[in-house]
Amino acid sequence: MHESANPSHRLRVEHDQYTLLIHLSDEDGKRWMTIAVDRATRQWAVAQDTRQADTAQAAYDNLYAQ
Repeated sequence: MHESANPSHRLRVEHDQYTLLIHLSDEDGKRWMTIAVDRATRQWAVAQDTRQADTAQAAYDNLYAQ
C-alpha cells in the first residue's frame, strides 16, 4: 500500500501464525521501520534501517530474543 500523493511512502503488512510484521517507509522511501508483534502476547519490538529485509530481521530477532 502507498500514499496516493506520495508513492514512495509505503506500508506493508506480513503475518504468520505467531507474528505480525508492519513495515513502514519514511516519506522518501529511503529508510524503513518494522514493528514486530507477537500475536499471542501483543509484545512488540521496533527496528529501523535502510533495507526492509534488515529491519524485519532485526525487529523479529529483538522480539524473540531470550
